[in-house]
Amino acid sequence: MTEHRTPKPDWISLDRRHVWHPYSAIGDAGPVFPVVGANGVRLRLADGRELIDGMSSWWCAIHGYNVAEINAALNAQLDCMAHVMFGGLTHQPAPELAARLVELTPGPLETVFFSDSGSVSVEVALKMAIQYWHARGRPRKQHFATIRNGYHGDTFGAMSVCDPVTGMHTLFTEALAQQYFVDAPSSRFGEPGRDADRRKLEVLLAEHHEQLAALVLEPIVQGAGGMRFYAADYLTLARALCDEYDVLLICDEVATGFGRTGRLFACEHAGIAPDIMCLGKALTGGYLTLAATLATMDIARTIRAGTPGLFMHGPTFMANPLACRAALASIHLLLESPWQQWVDAIHQQLAAGLAPCRDLDAVADVRTLGAIGVVELHEPVDMHSLPQQFVDAGVWVRPFGKLIYLMPPYVIATEDLGKLTDAVHRIVAAL
Repeated sequence: MTEHRTPKPDWISLDRRHVWHPYSAIGDAGPVFPVVGANGVRLRLADGRELIDGMSSWWCAIHGYNVAEINAALNAQLDCMAHVMFGGLTHQPAPELAARLVELTPGPLETVFFSDSGSVSVEVALKMAIQYWHARGRPRKQHFATIRNGYHGDTFGAMSVCDPVTGMHTLFTEALAQQYFVDAPSSRFGEPGRDADRRKLEVLLAEHHEQLAALVLEPIVQGAGGMRFYAADYLTLARALCDEYDVLLICDEVATGFGRTGRLFACEHAGIAPDIMCLGKALTGGYLTLAATLATMDIARTIRAGTPGLFMHGPTFMANPLACRAALASIHLLLESPWQQWVDAIHQQLAAGLAPCRDLDAVADVRTLGAIGVVELHEPVDMHSLPQQFVDAGVWVRPFGKLIYLMPPYVIATEDLGKLTDAVHRIVAAL
């Protein structure tokens, strides 16, 4: 009897046929590079080539890949349990991680709500702010203020506080809640704040504070909305004006948390504490998806005292034990390392290595902060050809819009970082 076997499908072809990638279309002819392994700061492709990772897998793999300490923590947790619902149950990694985050973040933040992603952590923050004011008998405070050029995620609440133009969500404008936008601060990081920025923010809060639950912003670094670095004075101003006009301050540290800007959290550059802070991305070192929304005890107690006396949110995979254990291992690894020196060295090398790009005709600006380097072009990049050019150069760099940027793992070697900056300069020079 002849045995019939179904041919094993080509998984790359299956990807093309069935899988949506971020900001893509099914059947899109743009390049998608198959990764079969990752170790240290290198990604190994199916054809055997290795790429130096300049993106930290969208800013989260701060320790690189295949990290022995995090692997061991996950294996130990697997032997115990991979997941258990958080409704009515708890497990050791969750409260340990919550206590660690409370210890590390600014003083007034004492409570932690775990969720699945950075975008959801922002949704949780917005809902916390609305419930807080409802519990205080001020139900009109249902809207949010934010600064232009911001990006806070792709879910509906988060989209509503992203920049309407640079936030990539213009298609959904009519469906989104209408929020209040003020011009982004014009003073760059390291410069003093400007009176014009102060006036604009104060006018907005003065006119609309009765409707505003919170001011939402990314401290110091605006990420996917433009990769802008702004003055720490603006954060100080925002904190003071929120206090004056009875508006909560939400700091979205999903991209900036855990050392990326040279401080453990970006709000430390201004010495301020928000009422609510959102964390994600690097929280687990890039191993598993996990986010956290931290809030003050006053917010927690006020919500409890109001109707219905509960915070109305509860993700299925909330506080997943594996993710919490990975986060604990990642934070321990970070704090036991000389991460400040590493980030400072990366900053110095990025500044020197990208500086020659300033002389290129295609370049509008070059800026660096912490372990972030940005080359802003005059025109948007060609996303069908440019990623392929970087892969051919042996590096992984994924631009967007007019921006080519680097956010390498903190453990990157000087030689590897030099190859990244050299590739950026060489490819931009050929545009």
